[in-house]
Amino acid sequence: MSLRRSIRGSVVRVRWGDAERGTAVAEFVMVAALLTGLTLAVLQLALALHIRNTVLDAAAEGARYAALADSGLGQGAERSRDLITAALGPAYAADVTADYTAVAGQPGVRVRVVAPLPLFGLFGVADGLEVEGHAVVEGSVG
Repeated sequence: MSLRRSIRGSVVRVRWGDAERGTAVAEFVMVAALLTGLTLAVLQLALALHIRNTVLDAAAEGARYAALADSGLGQGAERSRDLITAALGPAYAADVTADYTAVAGQPGVRVRVVAPLPLFGLFGVADGLEVEGHAVVEGSVG
């Protein structure tokens, strides 16, 4: 399909196919770059959520372990440290603390974990992630 126009007495031919030649490559590169960036952002979010959920589960497990009748705070913190080290590595288990607190009005245990929050790959904010696990201390009934 061609279009004829008259500009100052001369005839200029414009072919629509010629005007769009090479645009498919440029469009592909732009769309591919956008989709690649979006995919990497979703993968980074999934990694950060995986690390958060793993650390949170280890903190809750440590609190439950410390709340047992024959365990103590040190054993609960160590249990959390062991679980985090096995799943993620020792860098994520550097700051684990346990103390007594009230849980729903009952005596309980709190295990607090402060870990790095990955923002770019595994690199990120050093103490950006803080989670706590709680459990009610076992006691004798009656």
